[in-house]
Amino acid sequence: MEKECPFCIAPEIGARTIVKNDLAFAFLTYIPVVTGHVLISPIRCVPRFDDLTDLEKEAIFDLRKKVKNVLIKTFGAEGFNYAWNEGKVGGQSVPHFHLHMVPRKKGDTGVYGYEPRNFFYRTGVSEARKIVPEKELERIAEDIRKEL
Repeated sequence: MEKECPFCIAPEIGARTIVKNDLAFAFLTYIPVVTGHVLISPIRCVPRFDDLTDLEKEAIFDLRKKVKNVLIKTFGAEGFNYAWNEGKVGGQSVPHFHLHMVPRKKGDTGVYGYEPRNFFYRTGVSEARKIVPEKELERIAEDIRKEL
């Protein structure tokens, strides 16, 4: 699976990586819900949460805690959305487990309801999420790295 996985082979992922440890890494997504939307993945390419070892899960959640503090400081985050999709039918487009971490603050452009379908599909919002240029993502990643 690793030979075809963009998280494993795409050079731009490395440029967007903000922090890593021995078993996991965190990087900015190219279609963010809001600025600072981060994905946290194991280094080992596995599709589902249940495929992770206990050590990989611990490594992912250690990065989550570290990144959370930085997103609060860097973007003034007041809350967070966390999610992952499993399987194609569950909305997983890349078969490499990844935890979405979305920093939220009052007045941002995302949906505030607790209904996950609103969060992921932005029901009622007329414009789709836009792809952010790589240079902007690299700049944001650098801002976050400075705080780590």
